[in-house]
Amino acid sequence: MKDREKLELLRAKEYIGLEKIEGPLIFVKNTHPVGYREIIECVDPSGDIRLGMVLETSTDMVVAQVFEGTSGLTLPGTKVRFQGEPLTIPVSKRMLGRVFNGLGNPIDGGPPEKGEMELNVNGMPINPTSRKYPRDFIQTGISAIDGMNTLIRGQKLPIFSGNGLPHNELAAQIARQAKIRGTETEFAVIFAAMGVKHDVARYFVKSFEETGVLENVALFLSLADDPSIERLVTPRTALTLAEYLAFFENMHVLVIMTDMTNYCESLREISTIRGEIPSRKGYPGYLYSDLAEIYERSGMVKDSEGSITLLPILTMPNDDISHPIPDLTGYITEGQIVFEREMYARDIYPPIAGLPSLSRLMKDGIGEGMTREDHPHLASQLFAAYSYVKDVRNLASVIGEEELTPLDHTYLEFGEAFERKFISQRIDEDRSIEQTLDLGWEVLRILPVEELHRITEEEVEKYYNG
Repeated sequence: MKDREKLELLRAKEYIGLEKIEGPLIFVKNTHPVGYREIIECVDPSGDIRLGMVLETSTDMVVAQVFEGTSGLTLPGTKVRFQGEPLTIPVSKRMLGRVFNGLGNPIDGGPPEKGEMELNVNGMPINPTSRKYPRDFIQTGISAIDGMNTLIRGQKLPIFSGNGLPHNELAAQIARQAKIRGTETEFAVIFAAMGVKHDVARYFVKSFEETGVLENVALFLSLADDPSIERLVTPRTALTLAEYLAFFENMHVLVIMTDMTNYCESLREISTIRGEIPSRKGYPGYLYSDLAEIYERSGMVKDSEGSITLLPILTMPNDDISHPIPDLTGYITEGQIVFEREMYARDIYPPIAGLPSLSRLMKDGIGEGMTREDHPHLASQLFAAYSYVKDVRNLASVIGEEELTPLDHTYLEFGEAFERKFISQRIDEDRSIEQTLDLGWEVLRILPVEELHRITEEEVEKYYNG
């Protein structure tokens, strides 16, 4: 018997009755051998079909999660059919400009997507030897990122924020403004939102519509009142479309995911229901590998002109950067952009902290021929000067500003100008990299030239004195 015929026979098998229902999980006894992450059809007593996914399989018990939730299911009246295949979604370029739920089904009132092909939402692992090193500069139009924490094509650069901070506004601004200069390759944005409120979802859709970029954006929205289990699939469906656009259509794709904390909370919820031994803060021990499975789907490969650049956004519980979610994310990704609540309280947008933020790939994507020849030294000098500003502010809080030296007062003036002119900008302001670098030199001119130890004499003559 051929494999396809065997699969059809197994799909036709129907198991009536459940052993147990716990939250979004169902337990089925005495099934045929099934695979991990295999899709199931769960038929409730009224005949409606709900999709689910196998989480655990053994000789006597199968545990599966039901995407639409288990409300209304009964132990004797529920039927289960195993599909023998993982979850797939149809993908095509026509999905750009549309809005989908976390499972990849359209929720914008348009027709179902037929797609050019069906792809497994779990993705295909990229052979490490086939990866290309990220080097191309992505201009976001935001000085604090372009100038100090440069985003590189193929990079994964998370944003560490906190509750109430404007990470959604920054995410939407990046999606509107991001571009790769000097290339003709098509650019697209995939936006995945997990556990967001309705007003936040409306904000994103309206923002993209009003600025005319929606036609290059595909949104995957798993709202706060949707089943929490759906959040575990949302980033995978979004990345599946990104992989198609990048590696089959040779497009540059920027994937923005918010909020990864909601994703991790759903992961902890399922782990607790399954009775797994908890690790730090109650999260499962495999939190690191689960996040890595998502983040490592970004990058570039040698046989494709396309790329996937990843910007995951997470809200740090209690603004704690040592919390397991930001802590593990920092190990997997190539830097981080950190929000500072004190800057936000002073009405600075975006409130990106200068010192804890960094981009580990920045050095390979800036300089002559990429941004401008003075960029590396200028960024280094701004960082060093701002670091000293923090020390002076701490000293002033102890001894008072009147006891500071004249040079220290000059540094305080520089720090204020750096935050108000360089970092702070309007939510609709799109700065070119040249404008960003010129602003950097403008605030550096507040400091005496003998304090500028990280820039060359030629750069002083051309940009500081020029």
